[in-house]
Amino acid sequence: MANVKLAIIYYSSTGTNYKMAQWAEDAAKQEGAEVKLVRVPELAPMEAIEQNPAWKEHYLATKDVVPEATVDDLDWADAIIFSVPTRFGNVPGQVKQFMDQAGGLWFQGKLVNKVVSAMTSAQNPHGGQESTLLNFYTTMFHWGSIIAAPGYTDDATFASGGNPYGTSVSVDGEGNMKEDVEAGVRHQAKRTIDVASKFVE
Repeated sequence: MANVKLAIIYYSSTGTNYKMAQWAEDAAKQEGAEVKLVRVPELAPMEAIEQNPAWKEHYLATKDVVPEATVDDLDWADAIIFSVPTRFGNVPGQVKQFMDQAGGLWFQGKLVNKVVSAMTSAQNPHGGQESTLLNFYTTMFHWGSIIAAPGYTDDATFASGGNPYGTSVSVDGEGNMKEDVEAGVRHQAKRTIDVASKFVE
């Protein structure tokens, strides 16, 4: 299998999507991929973060540990896995702002044939998870990227809630996962690497 360069880009307020990104990182490394794990820059003011103890705890624990994502990470990667929470059936503003910075790469055609997959979370199973992923993938169509959704290619998808567009999980108010989705995340990462390997020389 070709050596795939994978960027795992996540945004997480209370840690759910960070944990999913870490599972994806571990699975991808086991497949022999070269992996960068980076976080979308936080835009919320500290006053807002401090109103949620779990958000504040996660922010302080990771802000000096995990590098911030830049568009250079998109350029570097053969494949990209995004892990982001749901906000009203779409991605958070932090993620949208990051994606909007990719215009230069898009204009130069540098995002064409990037293999992309995405995961998400919400506070309940019908909190907009599917629409978040579908809305997110619309951007990938504009990029000319290749979407490597998990589909129903492994039983892990069913065990993780059955979302064919990407692993999704519901969480409580403190960011604790209500379903066991680790196997689904790991399968999705392996599938992304497998698809990307077909396009890497």
